[in-house]
This record gives sequence, structure tokens and C-alpha cells, in this order.
Amino acid sequence: MADIRNGKPTLCIGILTLNEAHRIARCIRSAAFADQVVVIDGGSGDQTCDIAREMGAQVHVCPDWQGFAEQRNRLISKVDADYVFFLDADEVIPEALASEIRAAVASGEHAVWRIYWDQVAFGRTLHRMAKTEGGVWRLFRTDQLLRYEGVVHEHAVLRDPATPVRNFRHRLLHHSRETVYGGLLKMAQYAQLGAVRRAQGGHRGGVLRGLASATSNFVRLYLFRRGFLCGAEGFLFCLLVALECFFRYAILRYDQPVAGDTLVKR
Repeated sequence: MADIRNGKPTLCIGILTLNEAHRIARCIRSAAFADQVVVIDGGSGDQTCDIAREMGAQVHVCPDWQGFAEQRNRLISKVDADYVFFLDADEVIPEALASEIRAAVASGEHAVWRIYWDQVAFGRTLHRMAKTEGGVWRLFRTDQLLRYEGVVHEHAVLRDPATPVRNFRHRLLHHSRETVYGGLLKMAQYAQLGAVRRAQGGHRGGVLRGLASATSNFVRLYLFRRGFLCGAEGFLFCLLVALECFFRYAILRYDQPVAGDTLVKR
């Protein structure tokens, strides 16, 4: 690891994967400016690991799934750089954002950097949608990042909770829903995990609760976050997110979910 006082700070970009052969090359190519690229694979049955190795990434296979937080913690243990940026396999770093990341690392600042997304759904970039409400922390000084917690929608735990948070101006491209079929699969997986989380929190399910959640989320995305400006692709994106909200409460009521080894992809 570089000495920030005497040398140039270094950057690791870490990626979690599971059966991402169709897009891992695009993801790693966008991360090529980093000093180190680490892939933690959940036990892919396709060529994900071979492709990642061919592109110069350090690949570690960890098939005993214990949640996204644990996979990220395993990734942290492999980092040999002053800063770490977490990138999902369905994301791409545009050149403008890459320049911002390089500048942040070069600063040596004790801070956390937050990103926002441009969603790419069904072949269209939904750039006219408003930013997500809070963004997500993605760039950390390695010596300030203790661990991650949470099965899905995991969060970082910092050594100093008062660490300042900066915002990147440019957005990641998030290829979250490339096909309708894939979007339906993702909806079902995340509805299941959402139901498990609510069951653990003592929440109740039901059709009416699901309808209320789905309606409020569709209105928020389609109207207030301007999904209606993104054509049919924007409508489909907002609808699938709303359906996920509905079915997590239906699952909670009728399937009585319990925590297990449910494995999902981003």
C-alpha cells in the first residue's frame, strides 16, 4: 500500500459477481484505470471468472453465500491500496466519473464519496429521471472502512462516523434491467429478500399493504422522479420496481419467508 504522505495514493476497484459473463468485460474495462481490480465471485457456472482473469483482475471464488455484506467484507480483505471503490458487475464507470475518482484519490482526503446512477433499462439510458434520494457510498479510504453489514442494501461501517461525505457530480451507468424476462427474475429475487427483512423486523404482509406500497413507489418514480419523461422504457422500469414492492408484502403474508441462503444478482 502506498504511503499517502510520500507517494501517490493508490486505488482498488472491487466487484462482486455471479454469472456475469455477458457483461463483466464491459465492467472491468471501465475500471482499468485502477491500480488493482479485485473480483469476488459467488460461484459462477459460466465464464465470468475466466474472463475477469484474462482482463487482469484478481479473482477470488467465495461460493458459500452469506449475503452481500459478507462478500464485500471478503473483498475488503483482498484490497492492497489506499482507497477502494465498490463497483457492481452491472455498472459502468464513464470517463467523466473516472476522472473524478482519480482526482478524489489523488487528494488523499479523509472522506467518503457518494455516487448516483443513470439507470439503463431495456436499452435506453433513463438520464431524464431525477437522482435517487440519497445516493450510495462507494469510495472509501481503506484505513477508514471497518466492514459492511446487511444481507441486501448493505451499508458501510466507518472507523470515524463523523467522516465527511462528498458527492461525485457525474453518475455511474447502471444496467439494471436489460431484458423484461431478466427484470422479472430480479423483481422476484428482491421481493423475496425484502420479505425476509420485513419478517425479521416483525412487519405484517398482505395484499392491501402491497398495493399501498406499490402505488406510492410507482407515483414517486414515474411522476416525482420524472420516469414519464423516459418513454416506454421508463414506464417499464417504474412498473417493475412497484411490482417488487407489492410482491414483497404478498410473500410476507402468504409464503411466511425465513432467512436462508437465497442468492441474488444485482
